[in-house]
Amino acid sequence: MDTLRVRDAKDVEEVVRAAIANEQPLEIIGHGSKRSVGHAMATNAVLDVSALNAVTSYEPNELIVTVQAGAPLADVLSLIDAKNQQFAFEPINTASLLDTPVSGTIGGMIAAGLAGPRRIKAGGARDHLLGAHAVSGFGDSFKTGGRVVKNVTGYDLCKLLSGSWGTLSVMTEVTLKVMPKPEAERTLLLRGLDDAAANKAMTAALGSPFDVSAAAHLPKSAFRARTDGLGDVAGQGEALTVLRLEGITASAAHRAGSLRELLAPFGTATLIEDAASSALWATIRDVLPFAASGALGAWPVWRIVCPPASGAALGTQLARETGGDVIYDWGGGLIWAALPPKSDAHAPAVRQRTDAFGGHATLIRAAEDVRRSIDVFHPQAPGIAALSERVRASFDPKSILNRGRLTRGAAA
Repeated sequence: MDTLRVRDAKDVEEVVRAAIANEQPLEIIGHGSKRSVGHAMATNAVLDVSALNAVTSYEPNELIVTVQAGAPLADVLSLIDAKNQQFAFEPINTASLLDTPVSGTIGGMIAAGLAGPRRIKAGGARDHLLGAHAVSGFGDSFKTGGRVVKNVTGYDLCKLLSGSWGTLSVMTEVTLKVMPKPEAERTLLLRGLDDAAANKAMTAALGSPFDVSAAAHLPKSAFRARTDGLGDVAGQGEALTVLRLEGITASAAHRAGSLRELLAPFGTATLIEDAASSALWATIRDVLPFAASGALGAWPVWRIVCPPASGAALGTQLARETGGDVIYDWGGGLIWAALPPKSDAHAPAVRQRTDAFGGHATLIRAAEDVRRSIDVFHPQAPGIAALSERVRASFDPKSILNRGRLTRGAAA
């Protein structure tokens, strides 16, 4: 396979134009950490942007960072952490889930658009993307957005790049909003709730005035006897419902006390603080109970988004019908489902149940032969699919970029 390593945006333009002239599709990679998500691409040429790894500008007082798309995510997180800042949407580190050695690049973070537990409060990756420089499937550089939060000139095209999985353009530089890290973090733990009761507890907490920044539930599980990554927080696979509050220390402590009273009908909540709380939420964010090196490492993993109030019913049905294991985040709005190995990864059951609840499901982890035989990304309704295709064609009419990644059978 030919790997084309670029040094700057001009190189990217030349590579894409040559690919158009030769009718040779390109696979776009940074570190390749999410390469196994999606369908196999019809190409033997790889455009590697990992050398575009500079931090162009960082202004902590303005809460803005501009970096090239190939910059390692871990390095950028370390940089902003040194100024006590963070990406508020908590980008997922997929290394453990997908069994890759690295956490990926900033460009990959935006292209995948996978946000962590604070998504319910802070929004997703696209909400923190202020601007981008990219090269389209025409081989032309373009700039979208800017370096200020209130940028309303023209179309907000940069939002389209988030979650596009590299099918619209090759990002070369992005500008992101950063936020101050909270002074304190408190997490309340409720033990032993079934999925329905946990869903009600999370709904009550998120509907309260106590500014809950994350709500998740790990059901009782025979598979997670060691409760991978949870340390001493959970016993032998017991159900755990967790609710996070952040902010000034006095405020977080006061709100935690008030929330504990509100949740009293569901049981007596215990409290963990700061480092222990942070470690727990990193475990949930990165789906460590389903890590490739763990007990369920050979199982396919689905990421299902649905209305939060429906989460418990959907997750319970799926787990019961397939014999699988689930984790709930976003107050029930995000379900991670590890299902027993099967040639179709239980896709018919997952799609049918998810459709019935008005959600959508993405197969995040599965062997290549499984991904060849089913739709990895949720099939769109005809009208939405036609609109998506018009948008894609307006960026990349020859389907040069990551051809076939999103749609089965489109790799020809």
